Amino acid sequence: MTKLSVNINKIATLRNARGGNTPNVCQVALDCERFGAEGITVHPRPDERHIRRTDVWDLKSILKTEFNIEGYPSADFVNLVKSVRPHQVTLVPDPPDAITSSAGWDTVSNLEFLKDVVADFQSVGIRVSIFVDTDPKNIEYAALTGTDRVELYTEPYATNYPKDREEAIAPFLEAAKLAKKLGLGLNAGHDLSLENLAYFHTHIPWIEEVSIGHALISDALYFGLEDTIKRYKKQLE
Repeated sequence: MTKLSVNINKIATLRNARGGNTPNVCQVALDCERFGAEGITVHPRPDERHIRRTDVWDLKSILKTEFNIEGYPSADFVNLVKSVRPHQVTLVPDPPDAITSSAGWDTVSNLEFLKDVVADFQSVGIRVSIFVDTDPKNIEYAALTGTDRVELYTEPYATNYPKDREEAIAPFLEAAKLAKKLGLGLNAGHDLSLENLAYFHTHIPWIEEVSIGHALISDALYFGLEDTIKRYKKQLE
């Protein structure tokens, strides 16, 4: 079964726009779990423009499902994650001022760095996933880091899906097959939506987890959070 992990960064963005605690990030996370999400994802950035370090600690103490923290492995990030000890950490190559993740790792150039980071997290029992594109070389070198999983950066799929969905899925299917051959667990995320998720999952049903935030929270404005989560889970049946 492919798990749905809801990225709640946008909830924190909305809260921070006015100050105070509305909407309540922790309550929304608990509601996501109650409505059927199998995981919660957060991406604490250095400027805390959405998820704050205090949110990470607050969520750790209340979540019942899988907790996934993603981010660039700076010293501060590594210390935070090792202290919190979520189920999974997802490593992304974002610079501090990035609006959102927009590329996978160049695992060839960053092999030794990633090896050290992966080993560091695994030494305290945290599963590691590395954010990658569909370039076979980057997946092969991701495997050399010792990572447990890779997460496919799916923005190119989402962009090309309306034009030609068969062409859009093709490189992701090959990348997924390669990851499986190399013994890597497989996640996916970025711009997956109610429009394109079912087709993606039908062709790559062995994906272990999809992490979805922006589209899901946007859909919730129309359908409500409970109905939206049910709609996304239906795409993964």
